[in-house]
Amino acid sequence: MGDIKEEDWNLPECKYECEACQKCFSISLYYGSITNVNLDHTADIQIHAWGSTLSEAFEQCANAMFHYMTEVDYIEMKESYEIEVEGHDMMTLLYNFLDELLFIFSAEPNYIARKVQIEVFDTTAFKIKAKGFGEEFQLGKHPQGTEVKAITFSNMQIHENEGKCEVFVILDI
Repeated sequence: MGDIKEEDWNLPECKYECEACQKCFSISLYYGSITNVNLDHTADIQIHAWGSTLSEAFEQCANAMFHYMTEVDYIEMKESYEIEVEGHDMMTLLYNFLDELLFIFSAEPNYIARKVQIEVFDTTAFKIKAKGFGEEFQLGKHPQGTEVKAITFSNMQIHENEGKCEVFVILDI
């Protein structure tokens, strides 16, 4: 775990939305506040994240996953946590990136990030080096949102267009 610098405190604009894969359940997230909820069955949730670059879309997807797990306003940026992942194509890179972040949440020290920032995004060698800014998840402090059990490849999509890149990921909840 590392220190947080002055420039790390700037939070990115929210560029994601989450909705259930079932038609009768829809949910939108804006940095942790839930609106438009119509529950029926909650087996999977789809994250749609976007940005001006693919790196930003991946960051937004990671932020959405963490913000789905708890309300973002309760996450303090006390320390940073670095991860490095590789893949053999863009899909496995996105999967491995999110899976590694889910692992650091699920295992000691149960780290939850308020913000994820990619520092190295290599689309040729399919490598990411990223940093999460947050703290250890504590039940008494952080409202428990929905548990994310796993990242899936099901209907995973990555769209890279000039000026707007988008990713779609289904999470098993």
